[in-house]
Amino acid sequence: MDWGLGWKLHNGGRPPLPGAVVRPDERLSWVRTVGLGAQHVVAMFGASFVAPVLMGLDPNLAIMMSGVATVLFLLATRGRVPSYLGSSLSFVGVAAVIRAQGGSTATVTGALLCVGALLLVCGLVVRALGARVIHAVLPPVVTGAVVMLIGFNLAPVAAGTYWPQDQWTALATMLFTGFALVALRGFWSRIAIFLGLVFGYLLSWGLDRVFGRIHSVDAAGKLTDHWRLDLSAVGRAAWLGLPHFHGPSFSTSAIVVALPVVIALIAENAGHVKAVGEMTGQPLDDELGTAIAADGAATVLSTSLGGPATTTYAENIGVMAATRIYSTAAYWAAACFALLFGLCPKFGAVVAAVPGAVLGGITVVLYGMIGLLGAQIWIRNRVDLANPINLVPVAAGVIVGIGGVTLEIGKNFKLGGIALGTIVVLAGFHALRALAPPHLKADARAEAAAAAAAEARAGAR
Repeated sequence: MDWGLGWKLHNGGRPPLPGAVVRPDERLSWVRTVGLGAQHVVAMFGASFVAPVLMGLDPNLAIMMSGVATVLFLLATRGRVPSYLGSSLSFVGVAAVIRAQGGSTATVTGALLCVGALLLVCGLVVRALGARVIHAVLPPVVTGAVVMLIGFNLAPVAAGTYWPQDQWTALATMLFTGFALVALRGFWSRIAIFLGLVFGYLLSWGLDRVFGRIHSVDAAGKLTDHWRLDLSAVGRAAWLGLPHFHGPSFSTSAIVVALPVVIALIAENAGHVKAVGEMTGQPLDDELGTAIAADGAATVLSTSLGGPATTTYAENIGVMAATRIYSTAAYWAAACFALLFGLCPKFGAVVAAVPGAVLGGITVVLYGMIGLLGAQIWIRNRVDLANPINLVPVAAGVIVGIGGVTLEIGKNFKLGGIALGTIVVLAGFHALRALAPPHLKADARAEAAAAAAAEARAGAR
């Protein structure tokens, strides 16, 4: 069986010629390939360890499992889809909601595991029926609304939990992160969130040296005198060792909260696979189902050991766009680097010490950006919100999801937040479309045709 490991040597092992493209089944010399792998690690590193920190998971394990997930993905797609699988930020809000309901870390990973299993099943269905099934069940109006819910539902976490721990550090971190996103160029702008975290980390250290302890609420919400940056655990951590593994536990309410994220993950994977296909000049629609299923399998594997859910990374797609080197050999090298990083507990302790106020400054930007990605999906696909088929379910679902509306079903079960908002949007859209008069359906079909034409023009470019 072809596992995608038989790379041809590009240009005889010499550097690529100006403007030359290195295909997925080619590689440079191993020295250059290892260097490219290191570049991919740097590109994914910021988000891959910020995500587990925000979810209260072990960053060492997250980095290690990103390497394992990438290997699994490359094998499943037979080296046809060059992509890196890092920690998914889509679950940050889910983790916060589950913990607010009294869920433990194991409850969080159990819910994420169930989402991964559903994603795996969806991938197999897409593989059997073809990529068109995604566009039929999850049109842009639905995926945009769900992504918006995932982002904006997080606002109380940033404002109520992180920001109050040190409002001035949070403000400075927010301003620096915004500056980095806008003013920096090239690769540096791609890791702006990571740079904001480093800035806030160093600022907190400096303020502790100058002003001493701060009198404010801590991570538990208790008003105390405490250090902004507590590095006591770093000194106790070993240089070499395995990360902390734990098994998942399952709660129906937590699973229901997490399941809607599968819609965002399907849309994200589909977009990334399409982007890679356009860049490489090799259409990959026939690999879409396999890619989605591989991401689901990787998430199941990662969360079963206590790690976060995974997803394909746009950061690494950006590296390929800049270098025009699509060799999957570089991703194998990156995966090996990630495995080595996961074996350093001291690194994990440094990451785990990130002050809550720094996370506050980052998350007010990050959560808002996630939410506005939903609006970007609508704009890119020319979704007509003047059409009641689109407007009514989106309007109701967004308010239900962001406003914290709940629906009690029996004595011990209730729906609310992201889960209920997603159900309202998804079920409402398809129900209204089935019941709508012909002229509204005609407008919807025209909208779909315009979106398809726009997508085709983007692909031609």
